[in-house]
Amino acid sequence: MLRAAQISSSTVLLSLSFREQFPPLWLNYRLQGLKQLRSRGVPAIRVISSRSVVEIFEGMASHIVGYPRMGPKRELKFALESFWDGKTTAADLEKTAKDLRISIWKQMADAGITFIPSNTFSYYDQVLDTTALVGAVPPRYGWSGGEVAFDTYFSMARGNAKQPAMEMTKWFDTNYHYIVPELGPDVKFTLSSRKAVQEYKEAKELGIETVPTVVGPVTYLLLAKPAKGVSKDFDLLSLLDSLLPVYKQVISELEEAGAKWVQFDEPSLVLDLEQHKLDAFKKAYSVLGANVGVKLLIETYFADIPAESYKLLTNLEHVAAIGVDLVRGVKTISLIKEVGLPGKKTLFAGVVDGRNIWANDLAASVKTLVELEKILGKGKVVVSTSCSLLHTAVDLQNETKLDSELKSWLAFAAQKVVEVVAIAHALDGKKNEEIFSVNASAQASRRSSSRVHNEAVKKAAGALLGSDHRRATPVGARLDEQQKHLKLPILPTTTIGSFPQTPELRRVRREVKSKKITEEEYNKAIKAEIASVVELQEKLDIDVLVHGEPERNDMVEYFGEQLQGFVFTVNGWVQSYGSRCVKPPIIYGDVSRPNAMTVEWSKYSQSLTARPMKGMLTGPVTILNWSFVRDDQPRSDTCMQIALSIKVEVEDLEAGGIQVIQIDEAALREGLPLRKAEQANYLDWAVHAFRITTSGVKDTTQIHTHMCYSNFNDIIHSIIDMDADVITIENSRSDEKLLSVFKEGVTYAAGIGPGVYDIHSPRIPDTEEMAERIRKMLAVLESKVLWVNPDCGLKTRKYQEVVPALTNMVKAAKILRAELASTK
Repeated sequence: MLRAAQISSSTVLLSLSFREQFPPLWLNYRLQGLKQLRSRGVPAIRVISSRSVVEIFEGMASHIVGYPRMGPKRELKFALESFWDGKTTAADLEKTAKDLRISIWKQMADAGITFIPSNTFSYYDQVLDTTALVGAVPPRYGWSGGEVAFDTYFSMARGNAKQPAMEMTKWFDTNYHYIVPELGPDVKFTLSSRKAVQEYKEAKELGIETVPTVVGPVTYLLLAKPAKGVSKDFDLLSLLDSLLPVYKQVISELEEAGAKWVQFDEPSLVLDLEQHKLDAFKKAYSVLGANVGVKLLIETYFADIPAESYKLLTNLEHVAAIGVDLVRGVKTISLIKEVGLPGKKTLFAGVVDGRNIWANDLAASVKTLVELEKILGKGKVVVSTSCSLLHTAVDLQNETKLDSELKSWLAFAAQKVVEVVAIAHALDGKKNEEIFSVNASAQASRRSSSRVHNEAVKKAAGALLGSDHRRATPVGARLDEQQKHLKLPILPTTTIGSFPQTPELRRVRREVKSKKITEEEYNKAIKAEIASVVELQEKLDIDVLVHGEPERNDMVEYFGEQLQGFVFTVNGWVQSYGSRCVKPPIIYGDVSRPNAMTVEWSKYSQSLTARPMKGMLTGPVTILNWSFVRDDQPRSDTCMQIALSIKVEVEDLEAGGIQVIQIDEAALREGLPLRKAEQANYLDWAVHAFRITTSGVKDTTQIHTHMCYSNFNDIIHSIIDMDADVITIENSRSDEKLLSVFKEGVTYAAGIGPGVYDIHSPRIPDTEEMAERIRKMLAVLESKVLWVNPDCGLKTRKYQEVVPALTNMVKAAKILRAELASTK
């Protein structure tokens, strides 16, 4: 029998015999589904009243900021790619998406989450969804108004035959990428997608009350850029007054549909904001909260919230709740102690890490929340995740190859949902002793395990701090020495590393793992693929070659599999952008390199050609930032251990006759802390880690690095300080934003290859378009340092796209060589 007591207009507190009757099921880490519970006579824990869906929760409330959208087996990825290839219909894609959404909502409802998010699902990206929501479609896509349909939506994300895609860049300091809005004074905002309302109604039909979630209006504007032709000094916040009516309309339609809460994600609030930006937040939520019946939750994450931003939020009259990250925001509790939380506002306390896969220390989280309750009072704290679980893997139950000890140390998104509920119940005086005991044992096991700690590695990495590891000869002199050996033409051409990973190639890798083919058969197939890629590049007349990386599943995973201190999942996929998923390694212990990792493949590849062949490595900072990193020691310590391992590999490649070695640091910018006061320290140890890897090579060995899809302009001096001989860097998709730093007088003495075409779009630019990009580069860079290359690796593209694009690229380089020769 349900016994309810009204405690607010939108929540009902239940006193149930549920826990007492079914303790093993209530908070079991291996969550049984609702059907299984009902089969054992357990009543449903969500009910529908005669008027609306009513939230039913026991004691302290719980909340999830957001949830992975790809599915436990990447169902959305495969549905998207099938649709893009024309193999399935829009209806097929929509059915897969709906099934995933329903599964996620039911999972959280079954677990007992109070505040379940909706509209965190996306076909590509939540910022692009917001662009569709407010009708900010760039004119070049030919959209004529109305609901933004798939053809327009995916053209913005991926480009089409006639138009390039919108710029893509990193979402704050994560490896998730968002599509950058393009705005100007002429944009006409209009409600053009009712996705948020439709998904709320979809959940409601299941009897599940959700919290619709939208990227907040100020963060949306701050993440945007001036559209092409608009002055770079255009004040994007000047559009706020015209944007707010659309958001107001969304709130109105959600309220009409029955929503009780709306969550606005405003992670920009953790940045160091000038006063006019803080004023924009004040204006936005004064307007959005006025005369509405729904409660507004402003969610922040990824760092400590600055005092000015926190004080602003606490004083916003129409904001009912504030979400804060208490995992990365280690100083926020002190701020809360100082300022408090006035009025009836609620704190959504993010104590469960949404960006890593380690099991929560449940006892420590309870202690933190008890402290917060003492400061703020009972009923003013909700247990939450630190950010969306989008940034972690989906479900640990799908991992069949991890040993039991290691598995006990981990929690993926599904397990984190359970952790949130377990903590909430403990704070309500109904702690599940079995769960807490198992958790405490796992925490103790991890702290003391000999698998984690290697004193010899710690000592070797610690000794690295005694030098800055700079190469003795200046880069200009090194380039002169290298040219004597490499004999490259002016504007040398190259690619970034990977070539298309064909279905046949993936099949071969799967079959060797499952032992369907022998190691000898696998090696033969890989050698044949390398030979084919080398032959193609020679035919295209590319100057510095790559072997195409056919033996590699992922640029980080490949190395992690050969380093000690790493472990790998089977289904631990995380969305990077669109349908692109990565499977980050787990760094659980001290890192070392027992054997050479790439030397034999590089030597074989070089034997096939007289042209220089790049040895391809992933740098220590990128391996770190694209892994799930141990949280029991500073990240810098782990990075130095990885750097030492890569250093030995670099020197072995050089000894094997490889004259050009590329050490990719695609994620250098990604790890930059969001708060300015913390950035110098990060850049110091990150750049040092890269220099460690190259400090032992000869002047004649040319060191390349590669970076992509971030804003590098503000760290250009740190990039120079890396002291690489050549850097290839994304440029074309960001409208050549990188070139602006050279126009402003930054001198770059090393070789540099700003990308001449975007590889993340199926569009193939013609020769003249690429030639024009090179001309723009030559206006700010000396011809003797300029390289010609794509934006990024070619792994995700098809050969029918790659061959004509590279053909055009080489032709463009030759046109510019001729133009330069004619001016002498």
